[in-house]
Amino acid sequence: MVLIAAVFAVLQLANLTGRDTPDTKNYLSYALSLGGESKHEAAALTIDYACAGKASIARRNQAVDVVRFHRASPTRRVMEECRRAQWRGVSARLAAGQTAGHTVPFMPPRFMRIFEVRPGYPVLLVPFVTVLGVTWGLWASSVVVTVAGGVLAFLLLRTLRASTGAALAGQALFYVLPCGTTAMRPMTEGMLLTVTLAALWGCALVLEGRARAGTWLVGGSLAVLFTVKHSQSLFLGLCLAGACAVLLARGRRWDGPLRTLGVVAGCGALATVLLAKALHYPSESESLQDLLTGHFARPDRARPWSEFLHLEVAFWVEWLRRQFWEPLFLTALVAAGWGALHRHRAFAPFLLAAAFTGVLNQAGHPDINIWGDRLIVLLWLLPVVGLPLLLDEAVRPGARAVPGMVPGPSRRNAGVAR
Repeated sequence: MVLIAAVFAVLQLANLTGRDTPDTKNYLSYALSLGGESKHEAAALTIDYACAGKASIARRNQAVDVVRFHRASPTRRVMEECRRAQWRGVSARLAAGQTAGHTVPFMPPRFMRIFEVRPGYPVLLVPFVTVLGVTWGLWASSVVVTVAGGVLAFLLLRTLRASTGAALAGQALFYVLPCGTTAMRPMTEGMLLTVTLAALWGCALVLEGRARAGTWLVGGSLAVLFTVKHSQSLFLGLCLAGACAVLLARGRRWDGPLRTLGVVAGCGALATVLLAKALHYPSESESLQDLLTGHFARPDRARPWSEFLHLEVAFWVEWLRRQFWEPLFLTALVAAGWGALHRHRAFAPFLLAAAFTGVLNQAGHPDINIWGDRLIVLLWLLPVVGLPLLLDEAVRPGARAVPGMVPGPSRRNAGVAR
């Protein structure tokens, strides 16, 4: 496990810069502000990092361009153009008095408010960028978050009594599938993936008879998700509560550990809604206007919900068309779902529920142009866990997990011994 994590971390040295997205600027400036930097200094450090990434990509692209590879490096030109463009907007907004909050005003205030209510990821960044600087700090924090996600996938599979080889395969899959690539981007998605895996581990612990530890882990994960992206806390709480309800209904009994877990998950979802309203977080209608107006660059839409539903249908039609064209993702989902249901029926509803939060997240932002399907990336957790379970079933058909609660420590110890 340690060796796989170490190899992955070393390989990430190939890309120190160029991983950032437009959202990275908002989170980085938030972290620099928390670290004590002034608005101007935070803007300077953030802009330099973003422009260095753009210049690095331009240099690498030109090096392999069959027509322009012999020309002078575009690094300086791209850096200067990028800095001028970024400072033009930031300087105008700072001069206009847009200095509230922790983020640098790269966009209009209504858009920046969305990032102001997500302190979890910037808080994580603070010690890294303070000690290592911006470039190495963002890289190191991404490595830590992504490595932690792979380790949690390993621990989750071992808790489900998968073999060591299958658990290592799950860890490796987390790194090599798009969830690993996305987690390495300096955005919130890495934390969403890792914390969601922690919640799934908690569910597995409950099924293995360690109800108190598992329930606390699920509750803590929902609390952390609220600080990172509160909509994900809502989605995960609702989906896990639904999974508990399915298991209880299927078993025709009101089992204590599952009941407690379902109550915690449901209360987590309810608390998310109440806290968001009490703290005046941007509402779903504000998020809808952000989507339809191009981040508030145009006037608000008069009939946003009808336009949203039209866009929603068109998005999923196009998304499915692209998936049928290259069906690797859908094939992996079907195989992983079969593996989870066949190998561990009691845990499968939790895994499917957690993966479904990716669909809900994407449904809230039906924008086909967002990079790399990052909004639906949580759906990749299904192959990360389900495919190793399918592999384990093929290799060890006689070691199938019991499709239900495992009440006694002797059963758990026997599974570990195997």
